Amino acid sequence: MKVSGFTFLRNAVMNGYPFEESIKSMLPIVDEFICVVGKGEDDTRDRVLAIADSKIRVVDSLWNESMQDRGFVYGQQKMIGQYNCSGDWAFYLEGDEVLHESELSNIRKTMLDNLDNPQVEAFYFDFFHFYGTPNQIGIAGYRRAPRIIRNTIRSIAPDGLFWTVMDKNKRGRYPRAKYAGGNIYHYGHCRHVSKMAEKLKQVGRYWGSKHENFKGYGSVDILELRPFKGSHPDVMKSWLESEAEVDFVQDPRYCVTYRDRRNRVRFWIEDFLGVEISKKHYRSLD
Repeated sequence: MKVSGFTFLRNAVMNGYPFEESIKSMLPIVDEFICVVGKGEDDTRDRVLAIADSKIRVVDSLWNESMQDRGFVYGQQKMIGQYNCSGDWAFYLEGDEVLHESELSNIRKTMLDNLDNPQVEAFYFDFFHFYGTPNQIGIAGYRRAPRIIRNTIRSIAPDGLFWTVMDKNKRGRYPRAKYAGGNIYHYGHCRHVSKMAEKLKQVGRYWGSKHENFKGYGSVDILELRPFKGSHPDVMKSWLESEAEVDFVQDPRYCVTYRDRRNRVRFWIEDFLGVEISKKHYRSLD
């Protein structure tokens, strides 16, 4: 079995991504790692090369600044990485997503156990979306998502988040997936406020919008947040001490929205029935 890891980056230093930690967390269980680096204004590329691991291959790219439709430029960059993967499985991590060292062997074993089962097209992970600080997580968005895809099927990425499998009739569907046996630790929404503000200002245009006024993480329904009771990956220790936000305070002027009320109903149903009903981008085989 050969496993390819991949990601895409651009101005990751400027925007406060723990991308070095992300790459290092995956290297032990992949046989190659493809890093697509878009032309930018910082030393992201040099830092990737400085990891100095023979598994890493950098692919240079140029972003299409005219593509401003629903983040499709992210899908383009993701597919550049995937198209350079030569493994049986292609394992995608975003630049602010990290694997826990205690779960690596189980993830690798899951891929090996299902290598010869063509019904299994992908593997999904449970997510910890840290919000405001590394001590709490947000649960309003997706909580499970595929990050490993079988590299011998026709798949494309409409954006950076998920895959579409193209059947013989060229119609798209979500991949059939099993649980990968691990979690993904997502740190993008607990980076320093200044780095988040810069990131949003840069990337908003790729969705045809602007994010010029980000002041902090406090504009959120407090009922969307839960305390994080687990342990962080060892590779994140330095980043958490120097790059993460420490304090979280809800904005006292925040007003609960219709979306918040809808989410509160969903949370109540989940608690009452003991089910998890967040958005899924896969068809579960479990």
